[in-house]
Amino acid sequence: MNRKILLAFIISIVMSQFSNAQQNELWNGKKCAVVLTYDDAIDVDLDNAIPALDSVGLKGTFYIIGQSPVVAKRMNEWRAAAQRGHELGNHTLTHPCDATLPGRSWLTPEDDLSRFSVKRAQNEIRITSTLLQAIDGKTERSFAYPCGDRTIGGVDFYKPLEKEFTGARGVTPGLQHSNEVDLNDIRCYMINGEGGDYMTGLVKQALESHTLLVFLFHGVGGGHNINVSLEAHSKLLHFLKAHENEIWIAPMVDMARYIREKQQSAKK
Repeated sequence: MNRKILLAFIISIVMSQFSNAQQNELWNGKKCAVVLTYDDAIDVDLDNAIPALDSVGLKGTFYIIGQSPVVAKRMNEWRAAAQRGHELGNHTLTHPCDATLPGRSWLTPEDDLSRFSVKRAQNEIRITSTLLQAIDGKTERSFAYPCGDRTIGGVDFYKPLEKEFTGARGVTPGLQHSNEVDLNDIRCYMINGEGGDYMTGLVKQALESHTLLVFLFHGVGGGHNINVSLEAHSKLLHFLKAHENEIWIAPMVDMARYIREKQQSAKK
């Protein structure tokens, strides 16, 4: 057999085996993985989202803005939620976003990330981690970029903080296999008005493709201009619970740690 033909044949076999391995990937022994994340530390997290999760025995990640008045007023409730297994993730101290980008006219100068120094952005993230540790007693957690922004003047302010978090959630949508996940920019689907059928449809895609699916919520039943109805949210949670034998549902801190260990193991 011609050497070139033989080499092409070998490569095709290897690629086929790799593709099959991806299609049959297991997540902690299950067909796919789902993470439920909730941003901004608002009242409906405690009033609607956490009770709904607790009612079906599922755990979520709540990305906390350190200066949120809901943190100060309801600290004991956040602490109790963490004790029940929900993650309190870091969403910075003030939720700054880059006002120079299109559609950011709602930002005030004080919340304009482009006016921050890199050091200030890093300090505010570390201050928030200290605050969260004071609430939940934990030293390990994940991070979420406000508005998905991670640079100031072209400088990646998060890079020096990478080892301080198990992973960081971005805002780009997508389903991914564990080897495809960038733990410094984990993909997710932001939900804003979509119904239960849309969300359960995403879960079915993840089941079929054996991939990671991350949901990004803000308001649940109100409380934010980015919202999901109570009915749609409940339909998703009950679907996940009904298929718990096939779906690994975990907070982001646990999911990111699992992916990191799997990626490191693959390199050995």
